[in-house]
Order: sequence, then C-alpha cells, then structure tokens
Amino acid sequence: MGDISSMSRESRKQKLRSQMITPDREYPPPRSRVEEEKLFTARQKKRRRHMILAMAMLALILFGAVGWFYYQQIFRYTSYETIRKISLNEGSLVGYETFGSNVLKYTRDGASYIDDRGGNVWTESYEMKMPIVAVNGDFAAIGDQQGNNIIIFNKDGKVGQATTILPITRIAVSGLGMVAVLLEDSTSSYIYFFRKDGGQLKINVRTNMSGDGYPLDICLSRDGTQMMCSYIYLEGGEAKNRVVFYDFSEIGKNVPTRVVGGFDDPFSNAIVPRVVYLKEPFSCAFGSNGPVFFSSQNLAKPQLLKESSMAEERIAGTFHSDEYVAVIVWDTNGEHEKRLEVFRADGSHVLSQGFTYDYIHADIDGELIFLYNDNSCKVFNMAGVEKLDTTFDFAVTKIRRGRMPNTLLIMGPQEMREIKLR
Repeated sequence: MGDISSMSRESRKQKLRSQMITPDREYPPPRSRVEEEKLFTARQKKRRRHMILAMAMLALILFGAVGWFYYQQIFRYTSYETIRKISLNEGSLVGYETFGSNVLKYTRDGASYIDDRGGNVWTESYEMKMPIVAVNGDFAAIGDQQGNNIIIFNKDGKVGQATTILPITRIAVSGLGMVAVLLEDSTSSYIYFFRKDGGQLKINVRTNMSGDGYPLDICLSRDGTQMMCSYIYLEGGEAKNRVVFYDFSEIGKNVPTRVVGGFDDPFSNAIVPRVVYLKEPFSCAFGSNGPVFFSSQNLAKPQLLKESSMAEERIAGTFHSDEYVAVIVWDTNGEHEKRLEVFRADGSHVLSQGFTYDYIHADIDGELIFLYNDNSCKVFNMAGVEKLDTTFDFAVTKIRRGRMPNTLLIMGPQEMREIKLR
C-alpha cells in the first residue's frame, strides 16, 4: 500500500515538473500585435484563394454543362468524315433491324448480329423467300411471310425454330421469347403461340370476317402476358376497325375469350394497320386518323389515354421507339412539304416540325430522329433542331447513333461506316 502511494506521489511530481518553465528550455517569444495581424492576413488570403479556386471550378463545370447543352441541343453539323469502314458479308439483303445496342442484318439466306464495330457476333443460315422480323427486348423472331418457318433468336444466337401448317402473314415476339404468329386459310384467321424453343403452346385465337373480324396486326407485351390486336370487321356492309387487348396471365383466365379490352369508337372512321407496345405500361394504335394511346396499368382493364386526331390530314408515315411515337403528315397548308409530329409514350406532345425532304426510311434512336433515303439524310433532335442535313457518296440502308455523341453508324448492303460529324 505504501509503495503504491509513493508511486502516485512521484507521478504527480513529474507531471508538475513538466508544466513548469525551466530556465534551460527555449520557448518562442510571444508574438507582437503586428505579427499577429500579418498571420491573420496570410490566413485570410489563403481562404480567399481556396474560395476563388472553388468558384472557378464551379464556373468551369457550369460552362461545360452549358456547352454540352448547346452541343447536344443547338449546334448543327455541316460535314462529316469516315473514321471506320467495314465490309459486311454479301447476300440478298432484305434489311436491318435495331436489336439491343447492335443491329440484326437479315437476308433471304440468313441473319447476322453485327456490333457497333462491324464485327459479326453470330450468323445463322436459313432459306426464306420473304423474311419478316419482330424484335422485343432481348429476343427477335424471323418468319417467312406466306411461308411456314420461324426462327427465334436472343443476343447469343438461335434458341428455337418452329414450323406452321398454314401460311404466315404476321409475327410478334415478347421480351421473354414467346412468339405469336398470325396464320390464315381461305375462310378464317388464326393466331398461334410458340415457346422460345419453338414448341407450340396450347393457346390459339380463331376469327373470321363475318364474326370478330380479320386481324391486320398483332403485338406482344414485354413479358408476353398481353397481346394487342387490330381487327377489321363488317357491320351493315361497312368495314370498321376494332383494337382488342388479350391477357394470358392469371387475370385473363377469368375471361373465357381472354379479351380484357376492346375499343371501337376511336376507330369508327379509321383503319389501324399497326399496333405496338411501347415502354410499360403504354401502347399505341397507328390509325389512319392519327395515333391512339393506351395504358395497361390496370391489366384487367386497359385504358384509352389520348386520341391524336389527324383526320383532316393525310399521313405519310409512322415510326416509333420505346419512348416516342412519330407521325409524318403532308403539310398542305404550311410552308413545308411535310410535317413531323412526335409524342411521348403516354401520348403527350413533344414537337411539331416542318420539313421538305424525300425520305424512304425513318427511325428514332434515343433522342435523335433520322430521316433518310439511299444516299442522304436529315437528323433532328427532340427540340426540333435539324442537327444534320447531308448527302453521302455511298449506299445507305440503315442509320443509327454511334459510340460517341458526334458519330453515326451508316449501314449499306455490303458495308458499314462509322462517321464523325463536324
């Protein structure tokens, strides 16, 4: 006990000694008032430098953002240079279809999946007289129109093949690989369904002109649980159009015909040659009087969202992406020959843009609109700015965005080029 007390006293003595000023130790002299003011001034200058640097960085970021906005929205390109040229396999080219981030080239002899550098990801051979293509998400299907063969692909290549007894008129594919095929004989039309491996499902829809009508077009939702179909039917000797929604999920099991929605009124004086599913839950019927937009938010009861009536105008063409729907009309009253009308998937209007140009093809890729023919193109953005108007010295079949904001991929019958816009 005594040892512990003495140790405690000794430690306290050492602590006191360390706090005492000893004559041998050197201490800095106290600063004068002038020195204190100089030190304060130096610190203030350092803070100001840091603040100026931070403001300069912020201004640089803001300037870059404004420059990027100008570059994307307002800047117009006037020329281009070819930075890459890739030869593609020859064949009886039918066309190109956007498939994921790459393109699907299809011919009468086979199909190739081509990446943005012109490389063949895969090639599949077949023989078809009139191949038609449907793409949805990660799956694509190619059918022989008026023939009997269907081949199903994902991004890695062929996954299934199906054969029909009756001639094929239309095909549709879901994002999970299920395929719907529209077939017909001399008296009726049939819609049959196949799994992604080509096996036939025990689901089919049969119609005839004197009953439900003749199907003009079909499409499948991304998950394959819903189908949208356009029918033309006779009523009092007059041809009319109807858009019908089917449901093949548990919801549709409660309905004998699987029909969960039917719309006649918007198409009383119109024909609907094309129906499409857009980004969920929206869909669109391209009628001769303009696009009509629907929502399947309630799967048991699809809802009409908006009718974009163009009954007084003549429609020259329609095209779409998952996000946008575009219609080109003949502009008889304006200063331009044609007018481009663009809508979002929910039917809200985006832009109206007049132009004079003889296009053959039209596509939407991201926020860009491409109008092009065999040797020239016009490119608009969603602000209505004409980003490019140019002529090419090579054949053009398909145009889409390149890897960089100022590049485009131009595909032709035998080659693909990557061009840089200037």
